[in-house]
Amino acid sequence: MNAFEIKKRILEVFCENGKNFISGEKLSRLLGFSRAAVWKYVREMRGEGFAIVAAPRRGYCLKSMPDKVLGYMVAAGLDEGTIGRGPIYYHESTGSTNDRAYELAERGAPEGTLVIAERQTHGRGRRGRKWISPREGGIYASIVLRPAMEADEIPAVTIVAAISVIDAIKKMCTVKAGLKWPNDVLVSGKKICGILVEIKAEPDTVDFLILGIGVNVNADRGELPAEATSLKAETNRHVNRAELLRHILRAFDRDYALFTKKGFSASRTRSRALSLVLGKRVRITGQRSPIEGTAQDIDAKGALVLTTDNGTTRRIFSGDIILPKI
Repeated sequence: MNAFEIKKRILEVFCENGKNFISGEKLSRLLGFSRAAVWKYVREMRGEGFAIVAAPRRGYCLKSMPDKVLGYMVAAGLDEGTIGRGPIYYHESTGSTNDRAYELAERGAPEGTLVIAERQTHGRGRRGRKWISPREGGIYASIVLRPAMEADEIPAVTIVAAISVIDAIKKMCTVKAGLKWPNDVLVSGKKICGILVEIKAEPDTVDFLILGIGVNVNADRGELPAEATSLKAETNRHVNRAELLRHILRAFDRDYALFTKKGFSASRTRSRALSLVLGKRVRITGQRSPIEGTAQDIDAKGALVLTTDNGTTRRIFSGDIILPKI
């Protein structure tokens, strides 16, 4: 085992043991290496912010964990599936997790490779917009995907990922999150998550795509744009980012596997139920000229079905939706 796997397993044993002490001998036996090696990695974990108490004749006890999204913290407990089970690259700071994941994908990184960071200096959203990424304020993660599907199916991946994020938020918080087609998750009418998919493809085949997920978790309102909010701001409590990211990865692993087998139809019903735009009059920008009408449906390819003011039906595959002010 490498250092990543050893620390991951140590953390899993500590979590399984709760607040109880576990002897160095037992820990050594469970992990399959010497007590000296155990002590070496315990010291390293302490240096990374873990409060691990060592007591003579009692062993070790994990009192608290740092507010970080260290790779092995995220991987601990992810024992099935593809997403999050591949290589994990952790950065204290990086320009953009999507850029880093794209570089890795071009060098052959397998599906499920994950890039995470505590801070992004050049985080971005769709259409080159800046994504504010305060240190330890959110989840900034990108996943390498290599789906065997046609290019026109790829846009729906954005919606599938947004649904996974909503499910994960629901597991940890009491807030009600909804989908603003095609890539935003809103809480109380404000953006809490954005999804960015970037693709490398030939005319008829997809080489790979990078799924970027940005979630405002513990950022203060003053650190975010006026149109955004965070889970901390909405719940008035600190949210464990590593745990939330694990929930997101588990949910997306499930939803993505279903998507690759059965297409978007498996997620279409959920997308309709979670939609914040269906049945509403909207204005869509980002086209050659703005389009206005009523959002009627999300179709089998993930496109938004719009009835325009002159009664025609349009299928919209991309754009920015402006909702009416309430």
